[in-house]
Amino acid sequence: MATQGLLDDTEDVTLEFGAEDDPVSRKLFKNPVITCFHLGFRTAAVLTYLFCSWFTSSFVASSIIIICLLAMDFWTVKNISGRKLAGLRWWNYVDEDGKSHWVYEASKSKSQSKYSAGEIRLFWLSLIIFFVIWCVFFFGALIRLNFSWFVVVCISLTMQGANLLGYMRCKVGMQKKLSSVAASFVGQQVLRNVSS
Repeated sequence: MATQGLLDDTEDVTLEFGAEDDPVSRKLFKNPVITCFHLGFRTAAVLTYLFCSWFTSSFVASSIIIICLLAMDFWTVKNISGRKLAGLRWWNYVDEDGKSHWVYEASKSKSQSKYSAGEIRLFWLSLIIFFVIWCVFFFGALIRLNFSWFVVVCISLTMQGANLLGYMRCKVGMQKKLSSVAASFVGQQVLRNVSS
């Protein structure tokens, strides 16, 4: 008899039929073009560094191509892929007094669902792996005492390191904000309980 009462009491439940078949939610990469450019410029710079001597003996032409690829990578990662793939961005502005201010932002946790876990993982892995690759090139140029390539590698490490550091500060800043928000909430609740 009790089971009959359960069967008779029906509720309106919204079921999202077809959501599992949604091609956007199943995709590993929601932004494949941005992902390709994110990896493309940095991969092209590394490959050019490794294999440029096969195609030209001109150091100047090779270094210009590498530095241009690195600049395009820096701009793409800083202005597009960081924001679109991981929900992070950072920048600098100078106020009226001439003081430089660095701003690090992360998207709110509510909007994190619009970012693919695969893209976020690829974003962070590529930032770290390519920085490590350029560190290996740094020590290789240092050991070979090749000053001209050493300068190119230092330029690369500066650009790669700036993006890595900026995005790490965005990520850490987001976690610090969350913990400070939680601490202030707990503090407010304690004050309410004490005053009640």
